Amino acid sequence: MDLFEYQAKQLFAAHGVPVGLGEVADTPEQARQIAERLGGVVVVKAQVKTGGRGKAGGVKVAKTPDEAFAAAAAILGMDIKGHTVHRVLVDPGAQIEQEYYFSYLLDRANRTFLAMASAEGGMEIEQLAAERPEALAKVPIDAGVGVTADTARQILTEARFPAEVLDAATEAAVRLWQVFVAEDATLVEINPLAKVSTGSGSTVLALDGKVSLDENADFRQAAHAELADVAATDPLEAKAKEKHLNYVKLDGQVGIIGNGAGLVMSTLDVVAYAGEQYSQGGGHSVKPANFLDIGGGASAEVMANGLEIVLGDASVRSVFVNVFGGITACDEVANGIVTALSMLGASAAKPLVVRLDGNNVEEGRRILQNAAHPLVTLAETMDDGAAKAAELANTGA
Repeated sequence: MDLFEYQAKQLFAAHGVPVGLGEVADTPEQARQIAERLGGVVVVKAQVKTGGRGKAGGVKVAKTPDEAFAAAAAILGMDIKGHTVHRVLVDPGAQIEQEYYFSYLLDRANRTFLAMASAEGGMEIEQLAAERPEALAKVPIDAGVGVTADTARQILTEARFPAEVLDAATEAAVRLWQVFVAEDATLVEINPLAKVSTGSGSTVLALDGKVSLDENADFRQAAHAELADVAATDPLEAKAKEKHLNYVKLDGQVGIIGNGAGLVMSTLDVVAYAGEQYSQGGGHSVKPANFLDIGGGASAEVMANGLEIVLGDASVRSVFVNVFGGITACDEVANGIVTALSMLGASAAKPLVVRLDGNNVEEGRRILQNAAHPLVTLAETMDDGAAKAAELANTGA
């Protein structure tokens, strides 16, 4: 789960990372009131889970409460890379002397944790890595040891941080590691980590933050449920999550249900290929409508839950159930389909193409044939099933 900037910085503050953090506003008037409370110059920033806010006009400096009102009015409702701005963060202004970059992330390719740091912050890290890779230090982290003050100083030295900020930046880096571990994150990023003037000297602050949390750790992170962006969550995905189903909504017309992520991904490809023939001659291109993996040991109840989710998608015109029986026996899947159709009744008005193979396949097919449901069509192979599902979805356009 990705967090908004204000949520990330709140987590930083809770673990002692020095931050410049204001308040969140949903309306221009709220932004004005926050600016009045903060006093002085403020920065009004769009809260969206994507980069490039500044270039899109989603970050504005305001010298007065009235300017904060105007800035919020301009930013709220803005579309930034497909994300609509529903709230803004009104931060206290800062006199920035220098900007740096620092992050920890899960390095899946090398099966380790990685620290990345640069004395050149502020710009998008992907751009820096592409244009000046020598300016970005990448240091593997031993999970058994973690990040001590000595480790943090080594990372910062390798990243060429100036000597005058090493002590403060070291403390921030150690605290950020605590965020990474304690919150079960896969990414914590500060960009920029800035040296700012305080009038009597200077200090280091996290002026922006990005955090991605590992949802596999939700069972021990009950407080993370409060961080979810419920308003932006697709209702079907939320319902699927409640039923512990691995579901992702896509932009297509053929609902997909399979057992095992690899099989489901292959099914998506085969359906997309089969649907290409309907994009010719002015027709509609038929595409997969979702990813749904019912798992290796799915019961009839899970199969019924999956069908309920997929059939509840208004964009779905047909459903392709593609199951290879292993731990999941084909007769259980067949019973799940029959049970689901009985439960859904008249609301199950979309054709289903079912391909079963593997454990107890003959019994599974017999169950479906005996049920003789008018919506169900049996297919011998994955290619045949994909072709039939695409054809039915096109017919129902």
